[in-house]
Amino acid sequence: MKRSTALMFIILLSLQVTPQGKKAMTIDDLVTWNRIAERVISDDGSLFAFKTEPSQGDPVVTLYDEDGGLKATFNCATGVNISTDSRFVFFTIKPPEEELKALKLKKTKKDDMPMDKLGIHNVTTGVTDTVGRLKSYKVPSGWSGWIAWQSEPMKEKPAVRADTAGSASAPAVTAGSPSLTSTPTPAAAAVSPAPTAASESAAGKVNGKGRKPKGESADNGYTLFVRNLAAGTTDTVRYVTEYLFAEEAEKLMYATTGVDSITEPGVVILDLRKGEKSVLYTGKAKYRQLSIDKKGVRAAFIISFDEKDKAGNTFSLCYWNGNGLASVAAAQGTEGIPEGWIINENGRLIFAENSPRLYFGTSPAYRLRDTTVLEEDRANVDVWHWSEGILHTAQVVRKARDMKKYYTAVYHSDRGKVVQLATAEMPEVLLPDKGDGPKAVALSSLPYDLESMWKGDAGSDVWIVDILTGKSARIKENLRARMRFSPKGSYLWWYQAADSSWYAYDVAAGKDARLTTPSTLRVWDELNDVPDLPGSYPAAGWLKDDRALLVSDKYDIWSVDPAGSRPPQNITLNGRKEGVRYRLLDFDPDNDYIDLSVKQYLHGVSESSRSEGFYTLDMKRKEAPVKLTGGDFVLGTPVKARKSDRLIYTKENFGLFPDYLLSDLSFSNEKRLTDANPQQKDYLWGTAEVVKWTSLDGKQLEGLLYKPENFDPAKKYPMIVNFYEKSSTELNRHKIPEPGRSTIDYHYYTSNGYLIFNPDVYYDDGYPGQSSYNCVMPGIMSLIEKGFVDEKHIGAQGHSWGGYQVAYLATRTNLFAAIESGAPVVNMYSAYGGIRWESGFNRSMQYEHQQSRIGASIWEAPHLYWENSPLFGIEKVETPILIMANDQDGAVPWYQGIEFFIAMRRLGKPAWLLNYNGEPHWPLKLPNRVDFQKRMSQFFHHYLKGEPMPAWMKDGVPATEKEFTLGY
Repeated sequence: MKRSTALMFIILLSLQVTPQGKKAMTIDDLVTWNRIAERVISDDGSLFAFKTEPSQGDPVVTLYDEDGGLKATFNCATGVNISTDSRFVFFTIKPPEEELKALKLKKTKKDDMPMDKLGIHNVTTGVTDTVGRLKSYKVPSGWSGWIAWQSEPMKEKPAVRADTAGSASAPAVTAGSPSLTSTPTPAAAAVSPAPTAASESAAGKVNGKGRKPKGESADNGYTLFVRNLAAGTTDTVRYVTEYLFAEEAEKLMYATTGVDSITEPGVVILDLRKGEKSVLYTGKAKYRQLSIDKKGVRAAFIISFDEKDKAGNTFSLCYWNGNGLASVAAAQGTEGIPEGWIINENGRLIFAENSPRLYFGTSPAYRLRDTTVLEEDRANVDVWHWSEGILHTAQVVRKARDMKKYYTAVYHSDRGKVVQLATAEMPEVLLPDKGDGPKAVALSSLPYDLESMWKGDAGSDVWIVDILTGKSARIKENLRARMRFSPKGSYLWWYQAADSSWYAYDVAAGKDARLTTPSTLRVWDELNDVPDLPGSYPAAGWLKDDRALLVSDKYDIWSVDPAGSRPPQNITLNGRKEGVRYRLLDFDPDNDYIDLSVKQYLHGVSESSRSEGFYTLDMKRKEAPVKLTGGDFVLGTPVKARKSDRLIYTKENFGLFPDYLLSDLSFSNEKRLTDANPQQKDYLWGTAEVVKWTSLDGKQLEGLLYKPENFDPAKKYPMIVNFYEKSSTELNRHKIPEPGRSTIDYHYYTSNGYLIFNPDVYYDDGYPGQSSYNCVMPGIMSLIEKGFVDEKHIGAQGHSWGGYQVAYLATRTNLFAAIESGAPVVNMYSAYGGIRWESGFNRSMQYEHQQSRIGASIWEAPHLYWENSPLFGIEKVETPILIMANDQDGAVPWYQGIEFFIAMRRLGKPAWLLNYNGEPHWPLKLPNRVDFQKRMSQFFHHYLKGEPMPAWMKDGVPATEKEFTLGY
């Protein structure tokens, strides 16, 4: 017995480790793979920071210099920023995951759990300062030298004896950061020092109340720390509820409640460069929506002095013109605000960039509930109405947002005048040219909301609104398009799906022009295969001064005249001819237009080879794009430094992880910066290739075949068919190993000796199930004919739409030895009337116009709902089915999975259902994702490799045993 056990161990070991020393991946290995979740490049291109994090474990931020050298590593770091002068790096430090777990096991109270810290790294000295108990931090976006943050104070322990209470050590204002307690307050920021415990006690006596003031909290505010990074000094202001930096000026704005009667409540702007303090308003009040313009010369906020106003009906708008105190610009009853309307505390305050305008929000006054009736005596019922615009379930989902709804108004500070722009009849407003243009656009979908239930979207009526007077004129009815302003505000532009054309509306002239027609330019999605009008390819942007709009067809970029006076001009020239899809790269997100005076850069994808490249284009020379670099990779969008030609980007394929590379605009040299997953070299991997075949209805199709490392065509391999719609364009996409929430992990299965087939599916309206059969089955048969597929051990796996399709295939073929079907629809009748509970929307739109592709209602084509529903063919199923249906699925009603399981159970067919309690459309919690991957692998290993059936498959996991065993 011992000899046979030893022999078995040797055999298993030989199966796991190859002669090259590589090993097969396990499910537990999946949680160790890193993903690069953040990337930051300094303005001058001298520093690069990246956050890598595994599925399980702590994130790490690494910092590199311009030569590609590693300068620093920060464990447990996230939210990284680099100062505009490249002298400092800022980040949040999270408590280690294992430490948190250990404390939770000890039942540590929430208030005693470790909090985040702030990391401030000096690039020159290499020293990192940390600040404890962090609530938030902010750094200026357009200048440098300062940082501000808020920390939560240490919890004060109760005094043991009354005679020692006065001398008990109170929490310092720099709680969690003792190194800051002795830093001097610079003259540049004349703010109040934080009171000590003794001064708090004194303050209580001064108040005449004989007790300490309220402590720091979300309502009362927290201590604000303001650090001069050059001087290394830090000032503090207590009980700050809101703070922000100006975008361009060296100014900081904040509001404080001043509940300790030492810090004066009010709104203040600190001029950090001059060392001056401007008090905008003083007094005990609720201050909201602080706003300061780019140059720091205008500011605004809303204010309420009524402490009893819980509804928010007493706010006033305050405006500061750069001098003296702020004044009340608008309040309930102000001329221009509709009768019974209020200043809404949820409305953002937005300054026009170059004109004396402040945009704010109003709304009808909030109603107050009748507090004379007990809650238990009030009926609790939802009343649905057949003709109300938005379905009641969607109203319930939107309720919290709708309760905060506001309508845009504008305050003209030069005229002292308020103009209401949005109204209840036209609730949405688009502002032109950064708020400076003469006209705005108002939109309303209200007349068309009802039909959106089955159409999927709603048309809109459109008005032009005079920003000075508020007068409006309707220019469009039931426009089914997304309308936008050009950068200068001269035109409105949109793509109209009804005739597959681009349009522009001249705001000054009051007329529109059709810019393209199907006969002049094919701008619609040529691969659209849902029963709805095709959308457009993305527009590239506008030229300076709104001279031209750049739009795209499938391959090229075209210049169109917004006045419609000339035909479209192809500026990339050879995209369709060469089969290359060009798209413009935007290296200057601060610029609203495309500058013809500088070279433009493009990303190009070869339709035939899937290779990608970066190109340069001189639009003035009318020449085809010039390729700079490329190859058989997926190229990530480059991120360029604001004030340098340096940039970073990723390059990936199935075997190459998308680490970041450093280059410049020439792309002539590249230097690898990150190395997120060096362990990849230790594992068996695999390859990806394109395969071709002909569908049962004569279409030439493509798909992807993934093979194990050291693939031998003379051997036969088990295969899993996994698909959704079309994926063959992703030949060079790297699939990061991870415990996925809904699909097989490709690297895990190729590492363990499986083939994976991912076929493209082209759909015919009304026959989605038959379409998948027509495309997928001949693809499988073409691979079987090659001789290396074990035709007795083929599985299928899909989720959601993919889950539906594999369920349908189970009713049409017995080829599959096992199928995992996640979140499937099996009964299109019941699903048609179902609700997508995350949004509250009815699902009928999905069948009539979207992915489910029936193209008609139940009453128009009942036979199509029957033919495409797997439930009505379950008696033909001979394949074991693993179903996942979670009880909080907000996309597919989980009772669809139950119907599937009950039918299989009733007919005595092997089936299992996994319900991850409390999870939505797919498991999000890591333990559940790992569990799903383990069970799915055991399921496939049993049926496709003959491995023993685990206990959960053999006997289930009874409800009484759930807390004690997982069954594997």
